[in-house]
Amino acid sequence: MQFARVWIPDPEEVWRSAELLRDYRPGDKALLLRLEEGKDLEYRLDPKTKELPHLRNPDILVGENDLTALSYLHEPAVLHNLRVRFIDSKLIYTYCGIVLVAINPYEQLPIYGEDIINAYSGQNMGDMDPHIFAVAEEAYKQMARDERNQSIIVSGESGAGKTVSAKYAMRYFATVSGSASEANVEEKVLASNPIMESIGNAKTTRNDNSSRFGKYIEIGFDKRYRIIGANMRTYLLEKSRVVFQAEEERNYHIFYQLCASAKSPEFKMLRLGTADSFHYTKQGGSPVIEGVDDAKEMAHTRQACSLLGISESYQMGIFRILAGILHLGNVGFTSRDSDSCTIPPKHEPLSIFCDLMGVDYEEMCHWLCHRKLATAAETYIKPISKLQATNARDALAKHIYAKLFNWIVDHVNQALHSAVKQHSFIGVLDIYGFETFEINSFEQFCINYANEKLQQQFNMHVFKLEQEEYMKEQIPWTLIDFYDNQPCINLIESKLGILDLLDEECKMPKGTDDTWAQKLYNTHLNKCALFEKPRLSNKAFIIQHFADKVEYQCEGFLEKNKDTVFEEQIQVLKSSKFKMLPELFQDDEKAISPTSAMSSGRTPLSRAPSKPTKGRPGQMAKEHKKTVGHQFRNSLHLLMETLNATTPHYVRCIKPNDFKFPFTFDEKRAVQQLRACGVLETIRISAAGFPSRWTYQEFFSRYRVLMKQKDVLGDRKQTCKNVLEKLILDKDKYQFGKTKIFFRAGQVAYLEKLRADKLRAACIRIQKTIRGWLLRKKYLRMQRAAVTVQRYVRGYQARCYVKFLRRTKAATAVQKYWRMYVIRRRYKMKQAATLVLQAYLRGYLARNRYHKMLREHKAVIIQKWVRGWLARTRYSRCLHAIIYLQCCFRRMMAKRELKKLKIEARSVERYKKLHIGMENKIMQLQRKVDEQNKDYKCLMEKLTSLEGTYNSETEKLRSDLERLQLSEEEAKVATGRVLSLQEELAKLRKDLEQTRSEKKSIEERADKYKQETEQLVSNLKDENTLLKQEKESLNLLIVEQAKEMTETMEKKLVEETKQLELDLNDERLRYQNLLNEFSRLEERYDDLKEEMTLMMNVSKPGHKRTDSTHSSNESEYTFSSEIAETEDVPSRMEEPSEKKVPLDMSLFLKLQKRVTELEQEKQVMQDELDRKEELVLRSKAKEEERPQIRGAELEYESLKRQELESENKKLKNELNELRKALSEKGAPEVTAPGAPAYRVLMEQLTSVSEELDVRKEEVLILRSQLVSQKEAVQPKDDKNTMTDSTILLEDVQKLKDKGEIAQAYIGLKETNRPSALDCHELNEDGELWLVYEGLKQANRLLESQLQSQKRSHENEAEALRGEIQSLKEENNRQQQLLAQNLQLPPEARIEASLQHEITRLTNENLDLMEQLEKQDKTVRKLKKQLKVFAKKIGELEVGQMENISPGQIIDEPIRPVNIPRKEKDFQGMLEYKKEDEQKLVKNLILELKPRGVAVNLIPGLPAYILFMCVRHADYLNDDQKVRSLLTSTINSIKKVLKKRGDDFETVSFWLSNTCRFLHCLKQYSGEEGFMKHNTSRQNEHCLTNFDLAEYRQVLSDLAIQIYQQLVRVLENILQPMIVSGMLEHETIQGVSGVKPTGLRKRTSSIADEGTYTLDSILRQLNSFHSVMCQHGMDPELIKQVAKQMFYIVGAVTLNNLLLRKDMCSWSKGMQIRYNVSQLEEWLRDKNLMNSGAKETLEPLIQAAQLLQVKKKTDDDAEAICCMCNALTTAQIVKVLNLYTPVNEFEERVSVSFIRTIQMRLRDRKDSPQLLMDAKHIFPVTFPFNPSSLALETIQIPASLGLGFISRV
Repeated sequence: MQFARVWIPDPEEVWRSAELLRDYRPGDKALLLRLEEGKDLEYRLDPKTKELPHLRNPDILVGENDLTALSYLHEPAVLHNLRVRFIDSKLIYTYCGIVLVAINPYEQLPIYGEDIINAYSGQNMGDMDPHIFAVAEEAYKQMARDERNQSIIVSGESGAGKTVSAKYAMRYFATVSGSASEANVEEKVLASNPIMESIGNAKTTRNDNSSRFGKYIEIGFDKRYRIIGANMRTYLLEKSRVVFQAEEERNYHIFYQLCASAKSPEFKMLRLGTADSFHYTKQGGSPVIEGVDDAKEMAHTRQACSLLGISESYQMGIFRILAGILHLGNVGFTSRDSDSCTIPPKHEPLSIFCDLMGVDYEEMCHWLCHRKLATAAETYIKPISKLQATNARDALAKHIYAKLFNWIVDHVNQALHSAVKQHSFIGVLDIYGFETFEINSFEQFCINYANEKLQQQFNMHVFKLEQEEYMKEQIPWTLIDFYDNQPCINLIESKLGILDLLDEECKMPKGTDDTWAQKLYNTHLNKCALFEKPRLSNKAFIIQHFADKVEYQCEGFLEKNKDTVFEEQIQVLKSSKFKMLPELFQDDEKAISPTSAMSSGRTPLSRAPSKPTKGRPGQMAKEHKKTVGHQFRNSLHLLMETLNATTPHYVRCIKPNDFKFPFTFDEKRAVQQLRACGVLETIRISAAGFPSRWTYQEFFSRYRVLMKQKDVLGDRKQTCKNVLEKLILDKDKYQFGKTKIFFRAGQVAYLEKLRADKLRAACIRIQKTIRGWLLRKKYLRMQRAAVTVQRYVRGYQARCYVKFLRRTKAATAVQKYWRMYVIRRRYKMKQAATLVLQAYLRGYLARNRYHKMLREHKAVIIQKWVRGWLARTRYSRCLHAIIYLQCCFRRMMAKRELKKLKIEARSVERYKKLHIGMENKIMQLQRKVDEQNKDYKCLMEKLTSLEGTYNSETEKLRSDLERLQLSEEEAKVATGRVLSLQEELAKLRKDLEQTRSEKKSIEERADKYKQETEQLVSNLKDENTLLKQEKESLNLLIVEQAKEMTETMEKKLVEETKQLELDLNDERLRYQNLLNEFSRLEERYDDLKEEMTLMMNVSKPGHKRTDSTHSSNESEYTFSSEIAETEDVPSRMEEPSEKKVPLDMSLFLKLQKRVTELEQEKQVMQDELDRKEELVLRSKAKEEERPQIRGAELEYESLKRQELESENKKLKNELNELRKALSEKGAPEVTAPGAPAYRVLMEQLTSVSEELDVRKEEVLILRSQLVSQKEAVQPKDDKNTMTDSTILLEDVQKLKDKGEIAQAYIGLKETNRPSALDCHELNEDGELWLVYEGLKQANRLLESQLQSQKRSHENEAEALRGEIQSLKEENNRQQQLLAQNLQLPPEARIEASLQHEITRLTNENLDLMEQLEKQDKTVRKLKKQLKVFAKKIGELEVGQMENISPGQIIDEPIRPVNIPRKEKDFQGMLEYKKEDEQKLVKNLILELKPRGVAVNLIPGLPAYILFMCVRHADYLNDDQKVRSLLTSTINSIKKVLKKRGDDFETVSFWLSNTCRFLHCLKQYSGEEGFMKHNTSRQNEHCLTNFDLAEYRQVLSDLAIQIYQQLVRVLENILQPMIVSGMLEHETIQGVSGVKPTGLRKRTSSIADEGTYTLDSILRQLNSFHSVMCQHGMDPELIKQVAKQMFYIVGAVTLNNLLLRKDMCSWSKGMQIRYNVSQLEEWLRDKNLMNSGAKETLEPLIQAAQLLQVKKKTDDDAEAICCMCNALTTAQIVKVLNLYTPVNEFEERVSVSFIRTIQMRLRDRKDSPQLLMDAKHIFPVTFPFNPSSLALETIQIPASLGLGFISRV
């Protein structure tokens, strides 16, 4: 048919689209086509087959989620659909029946977050867009529902993303299985990935992280379907990569990670270098992968090993073996002859290898160059050639690596093994896809063999599903011909197959690859159609696989199949001193069979031969003959058995291009892979039968437009049959099943064409009618408008003319007066400016003269002192020089004398030598000397006697001398005094003369200034007038600036207030989330305790355990309730069975610390908000006070001084209060952040700093005014004028605020107005000087006072900082203690934390006991005073009675009357006995049912009853009773909610009562803020003895927990309704039709029985609202619940919209907007429009609008960017990408338009998260809501069973 669109083959694009230009007639040999680019083409048909080209699907079917939904199912349709989804919509996942096709985007996409996992969790597979998570969820759901094991088979070629898909599937199971709180098994499962990737993945030419082995991971689940463990099997490790890599490829990652970490200290002993220094890592020439840091990857690998329990020693052992393999590769051989070789002596690589492996160098060197040959008779040792030695070395390296790989897999499996019995499992198979290269060897042969087996299993499964579907719908089953690859499998694995012949050739002594090839040719050539021989090769063969023909090179097949390694080398390694190495070869000694190989959970791929045992040598030899091919065949059979025993799920990964470009689609490569992975085979099987399938209801809804009214019957099935018989005449084109209609290929496209034609005709008729009506209306409207415009224009012109005449006349008069005014004003301004300039110039000149005189005077003084100093220095220099000369001269003279003496001494010696005969004379002289000595002794004796007499006389003389010296000193002192007095007298005389001269000069200057003052006064008057004018202008300017400042401040305040509110909400949300987490942990703790008790099943007599919630509440909140319990501490220590077991104290302390931090931050933010408001009020007050500041400057100063003094006293009082608060602290909580004392401390610090700033500003203002007064009082003193003006300038510069500058300026002007009288009386009797000195002293006094105050404030602040630091140190000490406890084992930790808590509570309780005693004393004192006052009141009443006259009493007649019993006046209290407390709690809380008795009660009655009981306990002053009742109440409410926490009525009832109880505690607390709402009678009922503020906090937290539980309950109820009611149900019937769907059927959008509609949601909302109103919940709380409900509805709806392509259409946007309007109407009916609920729907509303607006031009893009401000950029782009037309009249969104949107939104800073957080709970607040109900009027119904309590 003409204009039909078809697909034609193309060598470049594979398939091209074209359009028929003329109808096809049978017999035509060619078709005339027009390509999409406009080129005409004649397409020749095949003369043999005469097959017509494939028809193209309608555009409305392009881009479907499921390929089977296409009407025409063929290769070009599949390829085009995948390309459109991948390139245009950026969707990488597509269903193809039961297969998920995943195209690698080569780009990180934000579609794998935890929010996406939560969105897919629990959903049906067809309800959401295709995703790997949908497949994982389907497997998880089927495992739980069908009690059958599942498998996910991920396949594809290298680089297609298999490993990543498998990882995401495992991550999904780890997230949804809920085992995170147990043993973190899922983390270990995920941690196995880095290890296996490092040892099993490598870079290839196609993929940077290619898996070179296959793996099957079984994830085990228990009966509750939580992960308990995992097991891994591996297949066909590519060992040859260890010793050889092709160009641009790498070895396994672990080798490069080791080389990158070679410089680490722990790796020094491995003696590694760079990757280029090892033969095994440099062959590919590409040692680095771009964007990958091998050192970091090594750290991740080691971290994963540690997480899986591989110790550091084992890790180092692994690295040691790997390093040994690298060094082994560097071992070189030297040829001795053609049959032997040697290793150079002391060869370094070999010695390093032997050191690392712990083996003997000589022995290893020998067996690397020799081998042992064993015959029946003897054993030979034979040398081997260099080539054989190299091959043996490489075989040894491969064997060691394979053994290490298997050892690591074993240990990973041991770490993932669980002791719990496995109930079921999900297997994830990540296996290599079909491979074909230029050179294909043994590895490719095994890989393609495995893919043949998997493809056969896949075909059988698809065939089976098709058959089940047909049988289920009772449609005649016709056998579908599909490709069966069993012949190919038989060719490979059957008897005398390729593997069998290969094994047989390996057994031959002289078997080679060539002889094996010949056997293959002889056996299969020309006998099997799938086996071929290449034309130009005798060493290759070709197999026709299911995907393609592959040519295999026979070279290396035998060697790789044998996997030969010399036994002698293995024995050397087994004898290693390195303990880990022999472990690798332990399994060599065991018998090997397929069963034993698989039992360990992995597939051993190679076995080294070992010596047979003596007992059964033949058997062991036979077992050791098993080849790699045989082992792989066995493991593959076992894998197929496992897969056949499970329900398979298929993921086919496609590589879109070979260059790893993001979102680039290569059609050729894609088609190759689609053919190889079986997707096209699935399509072919589906297309062979009835591929399109519709339910009767879907068909009726879609094609209702093709039916006439008379064709519509009550029976939908019969209606569809009747219509189809009329529309499609060929009955073979469709079949009617039980629930569906089955169509042949192309029939849906035909029906769509009929539907589009019918709609097009209807649209044309509607357009024709509407356009005519619109144009007629437009013409009439234009006619009326023209007449009206003419009338108004003529009237306007006349009025304008009259107005012009009036304005002309008025303008003339205005000009006249204005010109006069301008000239006069200009003259006045010039005159005033001249006077000002003169005044300033004269003052400037006078100051200059003064400065010059002052400088000269100072210079003379400086010269005098300098000259004196110079003279003195000159004299001292001369004196030092003279002394120096004298010293030098005397030294010279002494040297001369010394020289003379030395000469004389030398002459005496010479004389002695000359005159030796003089000795006799000397002897004589000696005798005389002796005699003289005797005389000398006699004389000395006489001298001693004389000395005695002399000493006595000397003492007398000395005393006389001292007396004389004293008198002499006194005389000297007297003379000094006289001299000093004379000097002072002379100085005073000089000062007197100087003062007289100064006095004369001052008098002269005063006379001079007196004359100038008169002139100055006149000048000042003129200046005053000028200043007044300037003042007016400045006032106007100040007012304008003040307005601007107030406006800006108000804007800033509003913005900061909003920001603070947001921050406060965030902090409140964090706090409430912590409470939620705390309650969850508390429940978990209770559950664990119950489980422990059930497991132990031992009950001790007399053991009575307190509920854990009771202990947690007491420990966390009610520190006052522990006063009496401290007495029981010793008994509790002695009796551990009665000790209260708290929660995990470390966690509890962490939570408590976090709560205090949040309270502190909340308080800081509140203080900041108050401070901002005070600043605004203060600025407004300043603006109001400015006009009143004029005049009375001295009073202003005095007031300021008084204010400073009062503020100082105030600060001191506050500091004393602070010290009291800190000194009276009773517990660490008092000084903790958020505690009252801590808050007082922070408030005082902030107030001190603010007051200091205020003081500074006020002192600056006072300074400026004092300076201005001094200028006015003393204008003649040049010196003072200069100084004061500079001070004024400095002060004005310091005044930063405009208001302060204006205020100082006004003060300056006012003080510049001295009267004439003052000016005349200024300088009488030297008053000018005295006034100046007095002002200076006052100024200094003020400054000194300010400095002292500042110092005192700084000291106080420093002291406070010290106290804060001490508190911080105490906090740090507590944290250190906590950290130490955390390092202990759990039992010791709990014991240590209990011990610490007990000691802390003991200390606190002792302090509290002291406080309690003090309070008791004050209470007793007050009671005494009360009694005294009561007596006085009684006496006054008696006195009043006595004042009544007796006559008044007598006049009244006395009649006999009946005296009724006076009704008792109730006090609003309830009394109960202590032993009835449990009964009260049981009847009022535990057994009270909201649906039963509670329905007819007063709202909040349980809360009122409990509070009245608390009031009575307070009245009795019984603190134990209050504590016990409140604690029991809280614990019982928690118990009820734990038991019936999923019942909305119960949770709502207790939320309402908890809030009412909290409000009662506030209303009757006695605090003024709460009492102002009470009546006088209610104020009498206030609590008198106890402050229950701490319990109010406990109840507030309990209410938050109940609210969060309420939200979870209503979320669970609403969740199933939202998607069906808001998205799928057609509220407006007929607007949107259902599009064709594939095999993955989505949930029907038609309102069948059992499905939810919008009315269901509204009915549920009505139910929630009526229940909350019935329970008397606060209106504000109802609004918050409504806001939360609407947020859940909006978030869930939007999230599903973003994940469902079939919901993104124009008609669905209309449905959503209608549904939202219905929800808004519900809000109006319930008067909840101001609750903020409507705003939570804004993102959903904008998404619906986005579906409906135009999406073509740049203006549309701008409108969308402005409109969608509540949606993130990711959400807008996602909706546009998903937009799918339902009808042909709609157009798709172009890629260029989406890019335009992205460019316009690139600067928007919003969250990159795609989905909204549907679990988000808004922070709840409980505004105070006092009750008007009088407590004394409350009656207790008998139905409550509370007869044991009585009203008081």
